[in-house]
Amino acid sequence: MKQGTVIAILGPNASGKTRYVDELRKRLASDSVRYIAFRDSYGVGVDNAYYLQLRWNQHDIDAETPTAGQLLERTFHLTGADTPGRRHMQQQLYQLFHLDTLLDKYIITLSSGELRKFQLTKTLLSQPRILIMDNPFIGLDSTARRQLYDLLKTLADEQPVTIYLVVSRPKDVPDYVDQVIPVAASAAPSATHEDCPHVHPMCTEGLSPVCSPHVHRGTVPCVLEDSPLELCPPVLAGTVPYHSDEVVSMRDVSIRYGERTILQSLTWTVRCGERWALSGDNGSGKSTLLSLVCADNPQSYACDISLFGHPRGSGESIWDIKKHIGYVSPEMHRSYHRDLPCLRIVASGLKDTVGLYVRPNAAEQDVCRWWMQLFGILHLADRSFLQVSSGEQRLVLLARAFVKDPDLLILDEPLHGLDDANRQLVRAVIEAYCRRPRKTLIMVTHYEEELPPCIDHKLRLTKH
Repeated sequence: MKQGTVIAILGPNASGKTRYVDELRKRLASDSVRYIAFRDSYGVGVDNAYYLQLRWNQHDIDAETPTAGQLLERTFHLTGADTPGRRHMQQQLYQLFHLDTLLDKYIITLSSGELRKFQLTKTLLSQPRILIMDNPFIGLDSTARRQLYDLLKTLADEQPVTIYLVVSRPKDVPDYVDQVIPVAASAAPSATHEDCPHVHPMCTEGLSPVCSPHVHRGTVPCVLEDSPLELCPPVLAGTVPYHSDEVVSMRDVSIRYGERTILQSLTWTVRCGERWALSGDNGSGKSTLLSLVCADNPQSYACDISLFGHPRGSGESIWDIKKHIGYVSPEMHRSYHRDLPCLRIVASGLKDTVGLYVRPNAAEQDVCRWWMQLFGILHLADRSFLQVSSGEQRLVLLARAFVKDPDLLILDEPLHGLDDANRQLVRAVIEAYCRRPRKTLIMVTHYEEELPPCIDHKLRLTKH
């Protein structure tokens, strides 16, 4: 394990990459090892108090909550001497990720992409000798991905650091990687030299490629054939679809926090049956816009917004709005930190709650199991959500978004951390959903190739 080496740990979802990294960290036990899991955690003492709407309810933020700049400065002083060289590196990182505009923001208010940039900077300021990064490029806009791609190569070339990149797809292995450690599930093919012709598969001494013999790889056969997937999901008794030609209508909407403008004079109409792609750089307001649609942002009641033909504030409850919407996002993934079975996580989508404390009845369980079977995760029904892999967690939350067969489906970075097979499956399910009458889609992604063919409208936000 030479200094300056870049190593990729490559394998599909649930193949055992995290277990392999845990074993690696035990053997490398050292204060100079840093691990970025990229599970959108804020740090000790913050995650447990986090709830889905906290980012937009800033009056609930504790006065002692640190800003991003305060946390970064604290890390700088705790991990080394205050030298001109380290200060120069600090400024380079701030410029690289455009952090100057984030330093005065509470850490709890950072967008998913901004939070990843913050975590990267915080870790690199600690001067690690061994850096392990889990899916480092997800959640970053295209500019930030290129910058990080170049930065890691520069670090390996110029600094005494060994870098491990944990990825789910051969496509995510940078061309400057020196070694690949394949981690393969028994029913899924392992990475080969043909998958990554520019690297040489090999393992560190004493650690062989991991194979997980009990991993179940769920598939939907018709997804792998030429014929398209057709959806005929079960519907619970009492489900009433909406009847409105306009699903979302916003007129001259502006959102500000203090002196910071997030959305400026936005007018936007989403009609029934349309399929929208929502894009923009990290921090441009995509998640804030979606929080207005989902009634998670209290500022929505001061704006000219109509949902399903009803003006916001005209007497409808949050639950009246949410019962027609299926939703998944990095913020939602972050919110689930209770140790509940995966089936109950899926069932929480029927009640529009984050965490379900009432056991679903038999009919509800049947619906949940149908969607879990579709996404290839039925075997996880009784497993703890916190004990399955991050890719499996994302599939569970996708099943939660679809479980009530919603009229409006909002997918914010739905393919985060998924391997190629699961990406193909999820895109096929999205496409099948959109072929059905009166189904409306809003999808956010930083990767143009992730968008399903059904997309017929696009909206790009710019950062203010």
